[in-house]
Amino acid sequence: MDNPIDHPLDLGLVNYTRHPSDPDYVVFRFPDVERANSFEEFLTNDGIWFERSSEAHKQRTYYLFGLHKTDFKRAERLNLRVEGIHKKPFIPIAGIRWFIVLFGMTLLTLAFVGYCQQH
Repeated sequence: MDNPIDHPLDLGLVNYTRHPSDPDYVVFRFPDVERANSFEEFLTNDGIWFERSSEAHKQRTYYLFGLHKTDFKRAERLNLRVEGIHKKPFIPIAGIRWFIVLFGMTLLTLAFVGYCQQH
């Protein structure tokens, strides 16, 4: 697999990209200050050198972190930790989540029982 930093097509599915003017650097971008502060704390604790900046786009401010691409693997791991800490559940109401899980398990069980009865 190619290096994800050097991929020429950026669809915006990840929050990092190659630095626009220096290919030896990677830029991580965060849409909120909480994630940016967590990422900065993790980078500092891990001893990774970085530059921090912010950039306003339309109605949102992005917090940017530039770091050398030799630190990319470690920073990517920290980035995933930050996303894991700050993510919100896909289905926020616990009762609905459990209903979907139990309903799915019931359907799978009925399908398995029907398959076994046919054979």
